Amino acid sequence: MRTLHVITGLGAGGAEQQLRLLLRHLPVHSDVIALTHADAVARGLRADGVRVLDLGMRGNRDLAALPRLTRAIRAGRYDLVHTHLYRACVYGRIAARLAGVRTVLATEHSLGHTHIEGRPLTAGTRALYLATERLGSATVAVSGTIADRLRDWGVPSERVHTIPNGIDAARFRHDPAARAAARARLGIPHDAYVAGGVGRLVPGKRFDTAVRAVAALPGVHLLLVGDGPERAALARLARVMGAADRVHLVGERDGAVAPSASAHGAPHGDTHGATADDPEGGRATEIPALLAAMDVCVSPSTEEAFGLAVLEALAAGLPVIHVTCPAIDELPLADAPGAQRVGPSTPELTAALRAHAARGARRLPVPPAVRRYAIERTADQLLSLYARLHAAATAPHAPPAALTHPPYPAPAPARGPRQQPWPACDATPGGPPRTTDHHDLKDATR
Repeated sequence: MRTLHVITGLGAGGAEQQLRLLLRHLPVHSDVIALTHADAVARGLRADGVRVLDLGMRGNRDLAALPRLTRAIRAGRYDLVHTHLYRACVYGRIAARLAGVRTVLATEHSLGHTHIEGRPLTAGTRALYLATERLGSATVAVSGTIADRLRDWGVPSERVHTIPNGIDAARFRHDPAARAAARARLGIPHDAYVAGGVGRLVPGKRFDTAVRAVAALPGVHLLLVGDGPERAALARLARVMGAADRVHLVGERDGAVAPSASAHGAPHGDTHGATADDPEGGRATEIPALLAAMDVCVSPSTEEAFGLAVLEALAAGLPVIHVTCPAIDELPLADAPGAQRVGPSTPELTAALRAHAARGARRLPVPPAVRRYAIERTADQLLSLYARLHAAATAPHAPPAALTHPPYPAPAPARGPRQQPWPACDATPGGPPRTTDHHDLKDATR
């Protein structure tokens, strides 16, 4: 089966890292198209031998991207197109149908009550989502919470399949040496109590409550891993609260997915955590090492689709304080005994942090919840869904795949060499796949 994954971007976010990890465990040929910003995760995918194309989309209303995407899908002759994140789901479903692909699947990673991917949900956003959802074969929800929201929107139950995100637990196993190295590199005292959080620095994550809570607890440090528009405001708040020397904003970090065995020495290989904040790219500042440097993980967000950062923290043996986390909240309490759910206010988070700090640094056994979300299990469930949907779409009674009356004018067929599929990416027996150079892939979209 030839599959194509279409995703909005490939920065170091949760959905993007999840896609990379998933492709390592899906035994099907897979290519990836990023509508825009093929950044950190794109480099990792290429190091894994996956072909990645950056479509160069200029914004949500760049309709010229639709015919380019349609041509790339048609050229690839894919059996199945799988879309991820809102913009890619909207454009990807339309383009896949215009290209004649019969099986079109979407994963809903981040649908909240009032926001989707950090943006307010408007009537127009919802209407466009539902209109294009009908063009797909099915939608995967990463949690029961998301599945319920989709049904509440009016998506038929039989089109919604709950397949949770997966985790490579071994990647986050606690390493005392990594803890010491990370603290030394960040200038955090070896005996300090450190609260931490991982995620985009956006208003919805509510990391300002963590800054306020830590500011009220002398001697406690806060380590925030991530970047976003709230970074400057959080740094300013730490200064105002008199805690600037105890609040560490380290920026976006890679490393949630282990480096590819074929990446070392490759021109497009993993950067081992290198960012503008850490040009040396030491592993002491990759996500597993930064989790090792923490003593408790805090997740103050009131709206989460799954809660992958919480699971990673549990896999690292950390106790967790969270406001909401479907991955944990939907399980029996015994499956995650180290996770404490608290209310959304700053005093509630402060009280919980004070109690954890009083106990001192400790590491907990990896709970059953982490094993429940093993990436191998997620991949098996998704592969089974692929097979069922593709069998139904290719059955003799199945309706035609292409749109009869597309919502946008169908692009004119490309001529000459532009109709050729993406260059072959053959696997060398006993060796890694050969990755086609990124620049060679642009012909399919011109």
